Amino acid sequence: MNLREAIKDKKRIVVKIGSSSLTHPETGGIDYTRLETLVRELCNIRNSGKEVVLVSSGAISVGKRAVHIKDANHDIAVKQACAAVGQARLMMVYQKIFAEYSQVCAQVLMTKDTITNELNRYNAHNTFMKLLELGVIPIVNENDTISTFEIKFGDNDTLSAIVASLIDADLLILLSDIDGLYSDNPRTNPDAEFIEIVEKIDDRILEMGKSETGSSVGTGGMNTKIHAAQIATKSGADMIIANSEDIHILHRIMDGRDFGTLFVADKDDDFELIDYVKNLDE
Repeated sequence: MNLREAIKDKKRIVVKIGSSSLTHPETGGIDYTRLETLVRELCNIRNSGKEVVLVSSGAISVGKRAVHIKDANHDIAVKQACAAVGQARLMMVYQKIFAEYSQVCAQVLMTKDTITNELNRYNAHNTFMKLLELGVIPIVNENDTISTFEIKFGDNDTLSAIVASLIDADLLILLSDIDGLYSDNPRTNPDAEFIEIVEKIDDRILEMGKSETGSSVGTGGMNTKIHAAQIATKSGADMIIANSEDIHILHRIMDGRDFGTLFVADKDDDFELIDYVKNLDE
C-alpha cells in the first residue's frame, strides 16, 4: 500500500480551516456556501466511522464585520472584543448547519495553559476523548477573548498540530489558500516546484517555508505550516496541506487521491509537546 492509499485507513482526523477560506474576501462576511460544504464533508467523514475534529479560525474576522470595523490594524483589546462577538456567531452558524445533518458539535476553546499545565492538559485530553467517543465533532479555536498569546499564533496552524498531538490523531489536514508546499513562492516565481511528498523535514524543507500564503485575512504563512508539520509528524501523524478553493477536496484526500503536499509521520519518542509549547513565545 502506498502512502496515499494509507490515508484511507486513518481513524482520527483533525481538519483545520482558516479565516480566508470561510469568508468573502470583498466583505469579510461568512461564505455560507463554503461553510455548508465543509460541514457536509466533515459529517460524511464522521458517518464513515472515523473521528473528526475541526480547528476553525474566523472569530475575529466575523466579529469585526458584526461591529462594523473595517480597518485591519487594531490593538489587542479590540481584537479580543471582536473575537468574543465573532466566536458566538460562528458557533451559532456551525450548530445550525451541523444539525441539518443530525450531527452534534461542541465548542472547545484553548489557551497556552491548556497544554503547559499538566492538570489542564490531562482534562483537555479526557474531554476530547469523551466527545469523540460520543460521536461529537469538536470545533476548536484559540481563546482570543482572554489571551494575547494565541493572537500571535499563525492562523491556527500551530494550534491544529497541537490538538492533533494532544489527541493522538493519525492525520492532520490543513486547508489553505495554496495547493501545498513549493520550492519557492509560486506567486512570485513561476518556476517554483511543487512538492508532493515530504518524508523528512530537513533544512531544505524549512527554507521553503519562508514563502507566504498571501492572504490578507488569515495570519499564517507557509512557515507556520512547516512548524505545524514538525509537531504533527513528530507526534506520529501524517499531515497534508491542501487548497481549500474546492472544499470537496476533503473526501478526495480521504479516498487516497493525490491532492496537496503529504508530510509523512516521523514519530519521535523524545518529542515533548509541553516543552514545544512552552518555547513558542520565547
